[in-house]
Amino acid sequence: MALSANDAFAAGGGSRRRRRYGRGRRGALSEINVTPLVDVMLVLLIIFMISAPLLTVGVPVELPKTEAGAMEDQSEPLTVSIRTDGSIFVQDKAVAFADLSPRLLAMADQRTEKPIYVRADGRAAYSVVAQVMASLSVSGFKSINLITDTGGPSSGKSEPKPREQPAP
Repeated sequence: MALSANDAFAAGGGSRRRRRYGRGRRGALSEINVTPLVDVMLVLLIIFMISAPLLTVGVPVELPKTEAGAMEDQSEPLTVSIRTDGSIFVQDKAVAFADLSPRLLAMADQRTEKPIYVRADGRAAYSVVAQVMASLSVSGFKSINLITDTGGPSSGKSEPKPREQPAP
């Protein structure tokens, strides 16, 4: 069987023309480039870290500090805030003391097992805070929680500081 000149080159038998594999063509890239993915994730992480403290909706009050630990967050709790001047807010809307219980009962959908969080300013009058908590208790709410800041004074676990003697 005789081969023509064209068949010899096509079969790869010719020494003049050789195909060079790897230079002219590139194989399919089978790996995913994760560098852009990591860049986007780091940017999103930074954005969420900066914006998370700004997401607390409510009335600005200065909470008293205690050594109690933080509670786990729940979805949309009922919050009653009391400012220094004695004004009362449900979520972020001002409410008169007489309208406090009806408003909370309407928001709780007749399920009084839902916890209520009371955020009172540390300088608010104790009588106002006590009246609000009593009103909530009489209305049938069983889970009333006081919100405080962490990092406050100890409950007596550490040794007291020595008192300085006045100079004579």
